[in-house]
Amino acid sequence: MILTGFLNLRSLIMAQRPDSRYQQIQSEIYDYCTANNNPALVTKYSRYFSEGYDAFGLNDEQVHFLCDKIASEYTLNLEDIAELGLQLFSTGKYEFATVAILLLMKHISQYKKSTLALVKSWFDAGVSNWAHSDILCSRVTPVFLDQSIVSLRDFATWRKAESKWTRRAVPVTLLCLRKTANPQELLDFIACMMADEARVVHQGLGWFLRELWKLHPVPVEEFLFLHKEHCARLIVQYATEKMTPEQKLRFRRVKAKKVKL
Repeated sequence: MILTGFLNLRSLIMAQRPDSRYQQIQSEIYDYCTANNNPALVTKYSRYFSEGYDAFGLNDEQVHFLCDKIASEYTLNLEDIAELGLQLFSTGKYEFATVAILLLMKHISQYKKSTLALVKSWFDAGVSNWAHSDILCSRVTPVFLDQSIVSLRDFATWRKAESKWTRRAVPVTLLCLRKTANPQELLDFIACMMADEARVVHQGLGWFLRELWKLHPVPVEEFLFLHKEHCARLIVQYATEKMTPEQKLRFRRVKAKKVKL
């Protein structure tokens, strides 16, 4: 079964852009991954991925070695990495996508406003698990805000994107601003997301609110009280995780009174 999957992946790679550098890079990644395949490690980590974990089982050291090898053998600019990344994500293989992210991180000094659109294309069409989402949201997207390459408004369209991972990226990215930005501005920015129906978005929103609450409890509590009756309970659960039992009581939903007929 595993062998069949590997052969299908090889066929997919060979069918993409014949004689291109992208095909060569994918083939090299494939060969290294199959040579270092570790089913035991796949089994170990698969329990952490409810979305599914399609991997070869490489460890962190091996993935970083592979990335460095590709970077040393090929001259890739940001546009190359963006297109290559879409192809690597399309394979569905965990290590392929991780290599794409690591390659992108090597070019941080070259990020510009248009690069953010390339990153969004990965979220829209490629990212499919919390690990890749959170690596990008902790090591890549914050760079655009920290270095004032873009403003908060440049993430506005992300809030209503079709991909739940693109939407989740908004609150998780905003964690980088929790110590420097006006908390009310951040809360106003995510307010339209409080009715989102995706669990991973609920988790991201709750995580952000919890961390912002540690620094700015008053505006966050006012925000939660305003939304507690209609937002997903998971958001409130995450957001109030560090509160005392007495503080949490304030954010319980009001039970509708039964009307006697």
